[in-house]
Amino acid sequence: MDQEKEKKTAEFYERLKVELEMSTTWPSIYLFKFIVPSVADNVEQVEKAFDCMGAVIKTTQSKTGKFTSISVDVQMKNAQEVIDKYIEVSVIEGIVSL
Repeated sequence: MDQEKEKKTAEFYERLKVELEMSTTWPSIYLFKFIVPSVADNVEQVEKAFDCMGAVIKTTQSKTGKFTSISVDVQMKNAQEVIDKYIEVSVIEGIVSL
């Protein structure tokens, strides 16, 4: 079952890379959007992933306060760097990449 999930994840990232390469001239400002549960240090972990990159980070808590949306505008060198960043933050508990 894990192999099937890993295969689907790899296929997703490969499709995303192709789309990014076709639709964007690199280097470019890329907008990452995430939703994380508003617990522990989830927001801090996302912010740390973009530390020292000159990123502009905006956070908004949901009305109930259970979730926080995070928008990150940052200069990226190429599509692979975008994919690598998504993979890096994917280990954060409960994160949803939009």
